[in-house]
Amino acid sequence: MTATDFHQSHPPSRQSLEWHEGDMPYSREFGDHFYCRTDGRLECGHVFLSGNRLPQRWQAAESFVIGELGFGTGLNFCETWRQWKQTRTAMGRLHFISFERFPMPAADIGRALSHWTEISEEKRALVASWPEAPEGNVDLEFADGVRLTVVCGPALENLATSVHTFDAWYLDGFAPSRNPDMWSRELMRLVFDKAASGGTFATYAAAGFVRRNLEAAGFIVERLPGFAGKREMLRGDKP
Repeated sequence: MTATDFHQSHPPSRQSLEWHEGDMPYSREFGDHFYCRTDGRLECGHVFLSGNRLPQRWQAAESFVIGELGFGTGLNFCETWRQWKQTRTAMGRLHFISFERFPMPAADIGRALSHWTEISEEKRALVASWPEAPEGNVDLEFADGVRLTVVCGPALENLATSVHTFDAWYLDGFAPSRNPDMWSRELMRLVFDKAASGGTFATYAAAGFVRRNLEAAGFIVERLPGFAGKREMLRGDKP
């Protein structure tokens, strides 16, 4: 999974990594992997794209804005871009906006994504454009009508001041038991408030307090089968 907000009571000074099975990053602070150990790319398709009814929805729009909590390795962005290229309309524009507390260096992104040949083209483009010391807003323009913005810093305060309206949300923080601040009622309320009318969210997480916080924010929440044997995931709609 990916990191956005570290627990406020014990904020680490930096994100420190271990590498498991060659190219799989693991957060020492949270005791958690950055993505599903079975296949993070396929999980992205199952949870985030299917859960948000993509690519069908972006095929009906001239422009589409995806918000993400937790950029991490950039895996979700690269897989979304890959599917966008295959299905977008000729003049379609995609803006992928991610909120990330501690952005990875380019070398770590490249290593983490090296497992998947399917996204090798997107990975190379991302790594080549990624700043050496990312901070503030990283704003990158790519081919295929794709724009990436990574907002570096605490998600709660940065989302509160965002001027964007989001058609779909990827909620992809570390496990709720490891990083409860990422799934707080306050942050889920902002996710709802910044969503477009008829906007959606999807997440691998299915913890009871996460579902209740999303429902309290105003989303109509649906439970679906999770990826790779996981019992449930959540998706929802803003009325």
